[in-house]
Amino acid sequence: MTPAVLKCVAPGAHPCEGVPVNQDWEDRVAAAWSRFDEYPEAEAPAFRAVIDALVAELPDGSPLGPFERACAWDSTGHSDRAVPLYREALARGLDGYRGRRAKIQPSSSLRNTGRPEEGVELLTPELNAPSDELDDAVRACLALCLSGLGRDREGLSLVLGALAPHLPRYQRSMANHARLLVADGS
Repeated sequence: MTPAVLKCVAPGAHPCEGVPVNQDWEDRVAAAWSRFDEYPEAEAPAFRAVIDALVAELPDGSPLGPFERACAWDSTGHSDRAVPLYREALARGLDGYRGRRAKIQPSSSLRNTGRPEEGVELLTPELNAPSDELDDAVRACLALCLSGLGRDREGLSLVLGALAPHLPRYQRSMANHARLLVADGS
């Protein structure tokens, strides 16, 4: 019996907006990532092989393949190998929650590989994207990229603005300080 094709909605996961996958596959990918920390650094190739085997099960042209491979390369210290795969996933139409991750994660990698301006270009539109739990990650990675370009005030403004709502007090004053850092340069 062939498992039903579902949208990836594993417990605690987010829908992949239009990327049909097998729920069993989603569960196995989640299980592989939940065991990532069990792999010592020297066994990074073994972890990537697990992800590659799962990716090999996907239909040709699926944006999930390059995305999962990019995550595996990135998580094992190879930002340079990850960035082209993130771009491929986006070019294939990866959107929604994973699509947003496919913009956040390479932005950090681009900064790590000396190309923070590309990270800024990739993440700036995400400031106006529909809000979700990744908003603060967008701002944090964008702040790092801005800092890499010597635009520390803009980066600090983003970080303070993201932090302000989480503070038990001083939310309004921190939000105002964040705004003023870029409004008048003070």
